Formats: sequence, structure tokens, C-alpha cells
Amino acid sequence: MRCLTLADALKAEGVECHFICREHPGNLLDYIKGKGYSAYAISVMHAERAESRGASTLPSTELAQLAHAHWLGASQQQDADECALILSELQPDWLIVDHYALDACWESVLQPHYQKLMVIDDLADRPHTCDLLVDQTFGRKADDYLPKVPAGCRVLCGSQYALLRPEFAALRQYSLKRRETPQMYSLLVNMGGVDRNNATGKVLQALRHCDLPVSCSITVVMGTSAPWLSEVRLQAEQMPWPTDIRVGVSNMAQLMADSDLAIGAAGSTSWERCCLGLPTVMIVLADNQRQVAQGLERVGAALAIDQQQIAEYLPTLLAPLVSLSIPRLAMGQVAAGITDGCGVTAVIQHLEPLK
Repeated sequence: MRCLTLADALKAEGVECHFICREHPGNLLDYIKGKGYSAYAISVMHAERAESRGASTLPSTELAQLAHAHWLGASQQQDADECALILSELQPDWLIVDHYALDACWESVLQPHYQKLMVIDDLADRPHTCDLLVDQTFGRKADDYLPKVPAGCRVLCGSQYALLRPEFAALRQYSLKRRETPQMYSLLVNMGGVDRNNATGKVLQALRHCDLPVSCSITVVMGTSAPWLSEVRLQAEQMPWPTDIRVGVSNMAQLMADSDLAIGAAGSTSWERCCLGLPTVMIVLADNQRQVAQGLERVGAALAIDQQQIAEYLPTLLAPLVSLSIPRLAMGQVAAGITDGCGVTAVIQHLEPLK
């Protein structure tokens, strides 16, 4: 989604953008095509076949070092070979890569097929051979990448580079203005598009033990491919407060701006909530979200718990935020200072003009 956000902004500048995606379950190839982009699909391989196909060039030690190697659906070598077939025809001015299972090995294989390379990363856990690197993690320092990128690489670090869709910046003033007089009428729950472990259901169950105002309503946002959608719908019907299930929404910025408090995954939506000053209890659903959650909690921009702690700790964390307006006001003000929603513009300024 952040790559689509970047592509939309580049397209508005007259740049032609293409996507290469692997056909993992829940992929967004049709969605990308529906937005007017050409999208090239490459198939998922079984691990055994991927390993045998990829052993010829890239050493196994390189693959073993990557914590998220199993996310790729192929070896780095096989992925690079398949991408090379496409890139050799396109010969892009810039190749932009956003994947935790790819590093300098993959990037080096493809060097003959692009002019310059931009990497989007969050982890700072592997080497890159790129011209530009963007890490939108709050508190991240360029020094974290110094041993991992070439000497001439430009490194853009910090939440001021968060790649948010323009509607978040457009609604920022409205959202911050309405929070000057805090109220507690609307609670937003969003655990991401898939939520395979049903954190949403666990949150709704925990909310039954919270003293939400009688006038409060709950909005739950889920993806169309969420496996627990039917169960959550049934659960919502039994909630003590009006609970609306929204699926595949296109107005997330508006929903956030109109909400008084959120319970959400500690992923990239963290920056969307910050832009709009939305007080949040974040649920850490994966290890790669932990640094984001801890950083925002440390400065008072959110509270954070692991998904295993929802039942035990969520009611306790919510109690002061629900009953008192001052903690919500303070948290929202700190969150709003994290990012202004204009990160895409800031990043594009570092891409050389494309004609």
C-alpha cells in the first residue's frame, strides 16, 4: 500500500509506474491493476523447489541470515531471475523495492536492469546496495544503516518520511481541531487487512469488560480476505454497544478523523493515526512491529501490548483513556507531532526528476 501511495504521487508528476508482485494468498494484483497500473505476476514456489532453483548463484549463508526469508515464496536467486525477465524489457530509471526478504544479493543481480535503486525498509537488519533508502520508523537514525549501505547512498530516516495517502494530510486540520474538546463517542478497531489470528475478536471480547459510555459506538474495519470475518460479524451482534463492521473501506482517513479513540495494529497504520492525532492502544501482532510500538509508547503517543495480552491488559489500559479526557488529549497532541502526513512529497524531492 505504501508503494501504491508513492506511485500515485509519481503518476501525478507524469511518471510511468509498474509493479511486480508475487502471487501470495491475499495479493493485491487486481487492486493495483484497478488503479490503472500494469502489474506483473510471478508465482509462489514451494520452499524445496525454490531452494534448488536458487542454489546456483546466491550462497545459502546469505539466505539463512535473513529473518524473513520464508516470506518471499522463492529463493532470492529465483526471484531475481524472474524479475530480470520483466525489468530487462522495462529498463526503469528507478527500481523501488519493499520486501524484508530481499537484500544486497538480490539487488546486485538486478543491477544491469535499472539505473538507480530505492529501498524501503523498516528493520535495518541486512545490507543493501542502493542509491536511496527510506525508513519511516519513528526515532530511526541514518547511522543505523551506515554499515549496511554504500557510501554514496542517501538515507532518509524518521516518521517525517512516512508514505501516507494524501487524504490523511488533507484531513489533519479537521481531525486535530475536533480533538481540542475531547469526547468519547466513537471507538475504532482495526487489526489490519488479514488478521489471521483473530486479534479483532479478542479485542471485542475484552471490550465487554470495559466501561465504555452508553452513547459510544464501535467501528470495526476488516479486509475482504480476513478469515475470521463471519465470526466477528456474529460477535458484533452481541456487543453491548452498537458495533458496525466495515469491510474493504476506502475512507479510512475519514473514519480515523471521526473517531475519538482507536485500538489498532502497530503497523504502518500507526503513522496514519499519528497524522490525525488519534489516541491509540496499539496491538503488536508481529516482531517487526515491536520497535514502532515501543518508540511511540516511550514518548506518550500511544500505549502498546502484545496480542497475547489483550484479554488481561486491554481493559486496564483503556479505563483512564475512556473515563478521562485529559489523557486522550495529551496522547493525541504528542501523536500529531510525530508526522504531518507529507512524507511522500519529502521522499519524491530526493528522486531525481523523471521525464
